Amino acid sequence: MTNGGKSTLSCSLQQRIPSSCIIAQDTFFKDDSVVPVDSNGFKQYDMLDALDMDQMMSEVNLWQRDPESFLAERGLTTTHTALSAEEKVFVLIVEGFLIFNYRPLNEKMDLRYFMEIPYDVCKTRRCLRVYMPPDPPGYFDGHVWPMYLKNRQEMESMTSGIVFLDGLKSKGELLASVYEDVTQEIERLMGKLPWGEGFCLYNFNTVPIVVDICLGIFPICSSNF
Repeated sequence: MTNGGKSTLSCSLQQRIPSSCIIAQDTFFKDDSVVPVDSNGFKQYDMLDALDMDQMMSEVNLWQRDPESFLAERGLTTTHTALSAEEKVFVLIVEGFLIFNYRPLNEKMDLRYFMEIPYDVCKTRRCLRVYMPPDPPGYFDGHVWPMYLKNRQEMESMTSGIVFLDGLKSKGELLASVYEDVTQEIERLMGKLPWGEGFCLYNFNTVPIVVDICLGIFPICSSNF
């Protein structure tokens, strides 16, 4: 969903989770000259055809093969220097608006989140943001919202296990909820007992993880590399 708070939550998770990074679907738009145009003259940005999904998958696969090198090549730090390969945890946060509609990417996920907000809130936020190129008159009601409804219906028909998040909740509430799920998924993957009350961020250094946000999340253990 556009303007639902995906990027904010993704960045908050990255700041809290050691050895994590973000791959954002918005950075894989094709050149504007090749984006399809509908019968009303609106650019079809809210379609998979407007995105270079092969390139996005290439980035995800690079991370999967060697997350430590992936971070290093992008100037990002890790916190695993004293740990064995089997103990390291890396988290990839994949954020986007059509990540659950692209099966090859969707199939990699273990945890999936979808941020939703009401029509009126979404429209207000959209109108307050500056886009390049700018939205033409009538673009939200004539294209953005109808495509959201269409893409959501398609997503729900092909994807299960999505956790729907209320985008009107506070940033702190949303972060706490998703962060707790991620830590529990790490524990499950590692076969460890729960840490008990409260989570110590510096005890979070033990497996590689991928977090996707339309939100979606998929952990991957180091033993998979």
